Amino acid sequence: MPYAIVLKCTDDSAAPVLNLWQEASRFETSPSMQALNYPPHLTLAVYQDIALPSLFAAARNVFDKMPPLSIEFSGIGHFPNEMLVLWARPADDRVLRRIHSAIHDEIDPALCHEHSRPDRWQPHCTIAMKIPAGATEEALKWAAGTPARFALVFDAVDCLSFPPVEILQEVKLLP
Repeated sequence: MPYAIVLKCTDDSAAPVLNLWQEASRFETSPSMQALNYPPHLTLAVYQDIALPSLFAAARNVFDKMPPLSIEFSGIGHFPNEMLVLWARPADDRVLRRIHSAIHDEIDPALCHEHSRPDRWQPHCTIAMKIPAGATEEALKWAAGTPARFALVFDAVDCLSFPPVEILQEVKLLP
């Protein structure tokens, strides 16, 4: 079972992403993001096998005194996997990359899933993750024509396992 460190948005600023989830779900057989039963988020690191005390310590060390993060988004990107994935693109990802680096200072990047390693990681907030090949062209056209300009306030960090999503430890980001 994989484990992850995830920034999540639990306040009212999540509304634009929830709306995008709804809009993009029309390209899926069933709504992938709503099925998670988890708020809008940004995954920082994924591990297949890790000692949970190390995961928890890394999250506490990196986020313990950090205030909530307001991240602006400026468009929709995609990953062309077997199933198309649409995601909101941060307008400026420097802060996220510094946080990502700090996590990898705490936990050896070699333990991380290859897509979450420093040389491969793309900061993103997933909008839809199971768009079949037959809907790809229409979904990409929609993504290109959708401005997706908004800010999310990430107010907590979870150490979790998935699927299904199970929160193992939460760190609140306090002002």
